[in-house]
Amino acid sequence: MKKFVFSIAAVLFGLASFQLNAQTNIQLHYDFGRAIYHKVGGKDLSKTGANRQYLTTTVEHFNADKYGSNFFFIDLDFVNDPTGAGKWAGVRGAYTEISRELCFWGDTKLAGLSAHIEYNGGLDRYSGTYDSAYLVGPTYSVHNSDYTFTASLSALYKAIPHNVKNAHNFQITTVWNYHFCNDMFLFSGFADIWQENRPWQLGAKGDKEGDGTDFIFISEPQFWFNLHALKGLENFNASIGTEVELSNNFLGVGFYACPTIAVKYTF
Repeated sequence: MKKFVFSIAAVLFGLASFQLNAQTNIQLHYDFGRAIYHKVGGKDLSKTGANRQYLTTTVEHFNADKYGSNFFFIDLDFVNDPTGAGKWAGVRGAYTEISRELCFWGDTKLAGLSAHIEYNGGLDRYSGTYDSAYLVGPTYSVHNSDYTFTASLSALYKAIPHNVKNAHNFQITTVWNYHFCNDMFLFSGFADIWQENRPWQLGAKGDKEGDGTDFIFISEPQFWFNLHALKGLENFNASIGTEVELSNNFLGVGFYACPTIAVKYTF
């Protein structure tokens, strides 16, 4: 949910040969992370302020032009009262990413290479604001002949101005997208590894200075069944599926695997 389900940079590879339309989708995910990590092995994602929600709504938008593409998404996280009183607590937080891919050379042999510019940030009712981050760097993309498979790799400089220990960081991102069985199924996702000091995450292995974790990994593979592939539903652009958030030092110190069940509608 934290990345666009399409490989944005990959489609730039062929902008000179076919036209892309703007596309928006809305996803609703029910998360099982709180149930899986409820006082198990010292990890508890059900406590007040824990970084795990029950529901997440994601709105994503992508459009391409002859010079590249624009993309943004907004995640809205919803929680119940963690005390068990049965009260609806509403929106826990909102997170957004806005990016621009630049490719002025789409008709050359370097069409697979683009320049990536991105902003990340948001708000949270427990921790306040997420530290804003600014990213820039190259992206290289590949695809097969009919674009049913696309993938990209980005190497980015990541500035986090309000990070106390280190404002200058890096991020490596890969994104993939695979349609198969005549577009009945979609396997997509991303993987990020980046540098960011988190002083509130203590106790990490090798944390000799006791100043928190410094490296974070997250991947969110998604699997979708597209209902428009069924006879009689050709114009019904809804999908049902799942996502598994795999992370290390993201929700807390150590590794977590949090699956969801989800629905999506594409406009």
